[in-house]
Amino acid sequence: MTTKENAVKKQNEAGTQKKKQSKGISSGLVIVLSFLVAISIFQFVFGNPDNFVGGNRDNLPMQGNLLGTIYKGGFVIPVIMTMLISVIVLFVERTIAIGRSKGKGDLTVFVANIKEKLTNDDILGARDLCSKQKGSVAAVISSGLDMYELMMKDDSGLTKEQKAVNISKKIDEATALELPMMNQNLPVIATFSNLGTLTGLFGTVLGMIRSFSALGGSGGTDSAALSVGISEALVNTAFGILTGAFAIISYNYFSAKIDNITYAIDEIGFSIVNVFQSRHA
Repeated sequence: MTTKENAVKKQNEAGTQKKKQSKGISSGLVIVLSFLVAISIFQFVFGNPDNFVGGNRDNLPMQGNLLGTIYKGGFVIPVIMTMLISVIVLFVERTIAIGRSKGKGDLTVFVANIKEKLTNDDILGARDLCSKQKGSVAAVISSGLDMYELMMKDDSGLTKEQKAVNISKKIDEATALELPMMNQNLPVIATFSNLGTLTGLFGTVLGMIRSFSALGGSGGTDSAALSVGISEALVNTAFGILTGAFAIISYNYFSAKIDNITYAIDEIGFSIVNVFQSRHA
C-alpha cells in the first residue's frame, strides 16, 4: 500500500472515529423525559393522599410530613425538578464523555511519556502510546504525528518554518473537531444554573403573594392559606437554590476538566513542533 493510500485510510478512520465521538445524549430528550419523571414524582409521591390530613390533597400536610409540604409548593416545583433531574442526568453523561476524551490512562503520565518519545525521536513509540491511550487527546496527537511524518518526507521545497506551521495547524484543526464533543450539553447546564434560581424566586414570590392575601382577607387571617403560602415560598426557594448550586458546580467542574485536556494537547503540540524544528531541515 502506498504512502498516499495509507494517508487516505488514516483520514477515513479518523473521520469515522469523530462521527462516533460526536454522538451524545440529546439535551432536549433529557429535558422532556426529566419533565415526565418530575410530574410523576410530584403527583404520585409528593401528592400521595396519605401525606395530607384526611387523605385529601386540598388539606394541610400531616404534621412533620415533608413530602406533603413540598407538594404545597405548587406547580413551579415540577418545573424546577425538571431542571434538577436534567442537570443530574447531564452530569453523569458528561462525566462519562469527558472521561472517554481523556483516554484510558492518566493524562499527566501520557503527556510526559509522549514528550519523552518525541525527545528521543521515537515517532512509532509515540503512536503506540496514542493507540493505547485512545480518547480525544490521543486522536489529536495522532493527527499531529501524521502531519509530522508527512512533513518529514515532503520535498515540495517548503521551509522548515512552513512545515512547522503546517504541523501546528493540523493539531489546531484536530483540536477544533474534538472540542464540540467535549463541550456538548454544557450550555444547557450553564443555563439551568441561572434559570433554576430564577424559577425558584418566581415560586417564592407566588407563595408570598398567597401569604399576604391570607393576612389581608376581610374575614380575618386564614391560617390554612397562610401556611400554604409560606410553604410554597420556602419550598420553591430551597429547590431553586439547590438546582442553581448543583448546576454551577457541575459547569465549573467540567470546564476545568476540559481546560486540563486542552492544556495537555497544547503542551504536546508545542513539543511536536519544537522537536521537528530542532531535528529536521
